[in-house]
Amino acid sequence: MANPLKCDLCSKPATVHLTQIVNNKVHKVDLCEECAQAKGVTDPSGFSLADLLLKASLNPEPSAAGMRCESCGFTQTDFKKHGRFGCPVCYETFSALVEPMLDSMHKGTVHTGKVPQRALTRKTLHERLSKLELDLNAAIKAERYEDAARCRDEINQVKQSIAQAPAR
Repeated sequence: MANPLKCDLCSKPATVHLTQIVNNKVHKVDLCEECAQAKGVTDPSGFSLADLLLKASLNPEPSAAGMRCESCGFTQTDFKKHGRFGCPVCYETFSALVEPMLDSMHKGTVHTGKVPQRALTRKTLHERLSKLELDLNAAIKAERYEDAARCRDEINQVKQSIAQAPAR
């Protein structure tokens, strides 16, 4: 049995699952019944997921409400209204507000990106080749010819793997 989802606010088992799509981006929030009612999610007049996420953040600085991005002029209210920031500088301006949200939704607050599998394989092969060439030179200098022959053979195998690896 899979682990049940936990409420994003209090960590109780989540029974209310919200999804909002803003500008083709999906935002999801999982809440327990009590938190859903407390945040007005059951209110038929509607609510903003951005507003809910802001309320869910771990005690943002009180001064964040009066903050304004010096680059584009966006405020916390604008973020609530639009569900997005106005420019890249907003992420720095409102970092005290955004980081707790990102930390609770993702594996961290720093984007590390992804490496395509083929590129990772190619990089690993080139790193292995460099290490083997260093080992070969060290073995030759130390007159360990059996080790040098083994390194030479492995270098040839790695070079063949590189030649056979798809370019894209």
